[in-house]
This record gives sequence, C-alpha cells and structure tokens, in this order.
Amino acid sequence: MEPKRFAIISDIHGNLEALTRALEVIDNERVEHIVCLGDTVGYGANPVECLKLVRSRCSIILLGNHDAASIDLAVANQFTLNAQLSAIWTFGALDEESKTFLHTLEPTHPLGNVLLSHGSPYEPDEWHYVISEFDTREAFHAFTERICFVGHSHIPIIFSERGETKAIADTGRFIVNVGSIGQPRDGNPNLSFGIFDERDWSYRNLRVEYDFKTAAKKIRDAGLPRALADRLAIGM
Repeated sequence: MEPKRFAIISDIHGNLEALTRALEVIDNERVEHIVCLGDTVGYGANPVECLKLVRSRCSIILLGNHDAASIDLAVANQFTLNAQLSAIWTFGALDEESKTFLHTLEPTHPLGNVLLSHGSPYEPDEWHYVISEFDTREAFHAFTERICFVGHSHIPIIFSERGETKAIADTGRFIVNVGSIGQPRDGNPNLSFGIFDERDWSYRNLRVEYDFKTAAKKIRDAGLPRALADRLAIGM
C-alpha cells in the first residue's frame, strides 16, 4: 500500500547531526513513512553512518549526483573543486556494503499521483536544477503525476504550472523542492524537509535548528575543505 502521509527528506550530505535532529522531529510529528530524494552522502564527515540510518528509516531512497560520484569519481568532473575533493574523500570513506547499495539506486521513483526525483524529472541522469520558472518548462513536460518532489538545489520552493507559488492546491500540478537536511543554501542554516498528506493534499515545509557546530567540526577534523564547514553556519 502506498503511504498517504509521508516525510520527504533530501540532500543529507553526510551530516549526521542534521539527520538525527530531522528524524526526531519526524517522530514527534508521528509521521510513519519517510522517503529520501538522494545525496545522502558527500560534503559531510559521516557518510556511512548517514547511509545506514537512512536505509533503516526510509522506505524509498533515490540516487543523487553526489551519491553517484561517491561510487564513480568520473561523475565529479563537473563539480566545483571543493565538491570534487569531497567526492574523493567520500569514495575512500565508504565501505563496500555502502557502495554496493548505492549502485542499486535510481534518480526517480513514481508513487501514485506523486513522482519523486532528485533533480529535475527532465533528463534525471543529467542532474538539472529546478530553481526558476524557466527550469520548470521542461520539467513539467517530463512527468504526468500531479506533484513532483525534488531536492538537489538545497533551496525550498514551490512551483505551479503558472509559476512560483506559496503552497500547493487541490487542483493543478506542482513541483516542490523540499530543501536540504544537511546543507541549506537559502541563507537559513536550519535544516529543511517536507511533510505531505495526500488525503487532504497538504504540504508543509519544516525548518529546524540543529547542532551545526559539531557537524562543522567533524568536517574540519576529517581534513575536508574548511569552506564546507563554514557554510553550515550561514546556510549558503
């Protein structure tokens, strides 16, 4: 049976502190089903721990571009320098069980009237962003479901077929970016995720404080680029 009410998390990026806090909130909200839109690893210092926790809690897990890069470094060729260095570090940090599991994942997954996608549903293996109304033109043509949940850009936003909007409605079609658990980029350092209830067609974006100082210290202690730690404090 497909879940009718579920939490959507994305872009954890090896941030165990953020993930643990998000799961606490989800449990307090009494949401039983959780799906993950990918990029469980990359950037952060706890890729194995985050992947194990996601596997134990999420019914659906997608492949993100940083997940893909952690098992095939050629994917990182188009990354920024810091992201490339992170991919190399993560590739070395992951155990074989984790890499084997990541090889089984796909970037999209249909779920009734909902499509789950890491990036744009248009050419999902190319990892396009959906950050503007221009990006939605091809994206809406690429799926038939009523709503598509995405991550990838780390910026929570909702688009209807008419443009950016504040909320979903019980009519029309929508693309919803749930934001990032482990590395927000909208100027707000609080972790971001969503809760969707298909029974009344409602969606909430939740922003929650977490211990980013510990997550940042772990990144520095691991020898990863310092910028990856510093950005957590400012949400960029």
